[in-house]
Amino acid sequence: MVSNPDLLLSSYDYELPPELIAQVPVEPRDAARLLVLDRTSEVLAHRHVFDLPELLSPGDLVVVNRSRVLKCRLLTRKVPSGGRVELLLLRPLGGQEWEALVGGRRVAEGQLVEVEPGVVAEIGGHTASGRVVRFPSVASMPSLLQRSGQMPLPPYIHGYMGDPERYQTVYADVEGSAAAPTAGLHFTPELIEQLRVRGIEWATVLLHVGIDTFRPMMHENVGDHKIHSEWAELNDATVAAIRAAKARGNRVLAVGTTTVRTLEYAGRSGTLEPFQGSVDLYITPGHNYRVVDAMLTNFHLPRSTLLLLVAAFTGREKMLHAYAAAIEAKYRFFSFGDAMLIL
Repeated sequence: MVSNPDLLLSSYDYELPPELIAQVPVEPRDAARLLVLDRTSEVLAHRHVFDLPELLSPGDLVVVNRSRVLKCRLLTRKVPSGGRVELLLLRPLGGQEWEALVGGRRVAEGQLVEVEPGVVAEIGGHTASGRVVRFPSVASMPSLLQRSGQMPLPPYIHGYMGDPERYQTVYADVEGSAAAPTAGLHFTPELIEQLRVRGIEWATVLLHVGIDTFRPMMHENVGDHKIHSEWAELNDATVAAIRAAKARGNRVLAVGTTTVRTLEYAGRSGTLEPFQGSVDLYITPGHNYRVVDAMLTNFHLPRSTLLLLVAAFTGREKMLHAYAAAIEAKYRFFSFGDAMLIL
């Protein structure tokens, strides 16, 4: 029996009016509202993302995730019945196989589905996160996804018909994510240039976001939850930039929870080193942050691993107080919503 409320899932619930779930992004990107939380003073301030250059100090380092979202949602038809089957590709398994979420009625192993005229895929067995799907007749998956794939918007965004590029960051350049690293959606080229002019440095990591980020937590004891793994890379240049910022006494600002997990995973031993491979760091209250000094993040779903990560940085009560203030001030929540800067 867990008695510590910080480790109970029910301690991370909150009531969100449905109308505060953002269905479209604001324009321009950096016009999003920004709730600023000073962890020391516990003071909250209401700003905008375009204020970020004056909220940071020269010499601070901004670290972002440059992963780009794949058009990995495929609407297919069963062969020969024509029944609809939706595929959400999660990650390549090698050869012509992918791991995917498969949606449809009675989709048996061995079922063939038509992706587009002349292109048929075969549904395979189950994996830890979904199903195996084989594409034996596809010479180039990137070309297929470019032709027939759709952007995998989160399930709480309904009927968005705007520019698909608004679900990509302006600096993303390596495809591989099944969902956007959404805190980075607020940056514009102009804002990035303003940060540079002010002497604020910029570095990148690469983490390909998995769809498991949307999976609900099922256990009241948060320690019983099994975290998913995602592929990530931290290169030599970013490690050097972080070390230099720390040596100067400046802050490392992680943009988004994906960047946080990458940096904290790399620094978990106490020494930050470059790496490439799977990240499965599950951050809950009690985590000792070794690399990240400040965080820019969107507002997250109740009872989620992302909310626990933020609470581990701020303290649970401070975070819930900030969320209550954001709801009262009618901030926009989740992927297309507003942001929070935690200092």
